[in-house]
Amino acid sequence: MLKEILNKIFWHPDYKKEDFEVIILHRGAEENKKIISLDDVELKGNYLVYFDTYIPLHRILEIRNKKTGEILYKKLGFQQ
Repeated sequence: MLKEILNKIFWHPDYKKEDFEVIILHRGAEENKKIISLDDVELKGNYLVYFDTYIPLHRILEIRNKKTGEILYKKLGFQQ
């Protein structure tokens, strides 16, 4: 399901990846979370590539639309 959502955001003409952001598990960051715009990443296999950093998809906690606040994906058990 997560990969399907990301593929839709990255490749479907009705979606713009700059409208979306992900919250990832990032140990050492405030509350162990980091927010990244999908406009700043590439999708390669089962990873998001953020500059030179490969982020495994299992670290994604949430995907949301920055403009509307709509949550497209939320990892089970994750609370903002």
